[in-house]
Amino acid sequence: MKIVSLLPSSTEILCRLGFKNYLVGRSHECDFPEGVSHLPVLTAPKFNKYVDSATINKSVAALLEHGLSVYKLDTDLLESLAPDFIVTQSQCEVCAVSMKDVEKAACALMSSNPIIINLEPNNLDDVYDDILKTALALGVADKGSEVRREIQESLSAIESKTQGLEHPSIACIEWLDPLMLAANWVPELVEIAGGTNVLAKKGTHSNFYKWEDIRVQDPDIIAVMPCGFGIDRTLEEMDLLTNLPGWKDLRAVRNQKVFITDGNQFFNRPGPRLLESTEILAEILHPKLFNFGHQQKSYSTL
Repeated sequence: MKIVSLLPSSTEILCRLGFKNYLVGRSHECDFPEGVSHLPVLTAPKFNKYVDSATINKSVAALLEHGLSVYKLDTDLLESLAPDFIVTQSQCEVCAVSMKDVEKAACALMSSNPIIINLEPNNLDDVYDDILKTALALGVADKGSEVRREIQESLSAIESKTQGLEHPSIACIEWLDPLMLAANWVPELVEIAGGTNVLAKKGTHSNFYKWEDIRVQDPDIIAVMPCGFGIDRTLEEMDLLTNLPGWKDLRAVRNQKVFITDGNQFFNRPGPRLLESTEILAEILHPKLFNFGHQQKSYSTL
């Protein structure tokens, strides 16, 4: 069996299900778990990802406005790999190669007739369903149920410890310029970790917000988790927040409750590591109650 994964979360799902050694190709962003980075890379962004947030946003918006995919797919390499399965997603055009491009490429393949496993997570239940869908397609339904159960039980253990406690308000910032708050499954993770999410609603796409709307909320905590940015990359652009009017007057800033997280590895990958993402939030929201060992490795205080 030969499998191609076109997004990081599906690579992590496949490996958790025991199919790491069956992977023959990956996206340019697939970098976990250890050992997948040597695989042939099938995708590349059509924009410069090393520029500032505003420029990236403008480039992506321009591509989408013209009906273009944000990423390139190496169809010649795909043909040579002759996969039996291609795992991709149709949830977000900014996250991976478009479903339309994948379907077109799969139809053109002469060397194989691959099955496309399409993932479409909008909330936590969808993530569980995608794990089961992938497991079922690959003939390991029982393993999929086991993985789902393990994640659910671990999340329930976290949630049970916060029952009856005060739930601090938290703003989860997914993009810096323009300002975006994390939605989809993130509000659910916040709730499980013992917090009250600000503005963004679970099961909806992440949206842009005016600074004043966030400022009025005056959250107890701010977690910065830009999609695709690690801690160091985020710190390079933190002045986009710290220079905003009224920043220093915010409760979270005054109380030193602003956290820079690894948004590349966590939160924005709807797969098994949403558990670790919840652990990070639990440590941030209730530091006296939780210590999973994520501080410094996965987040730091501003």
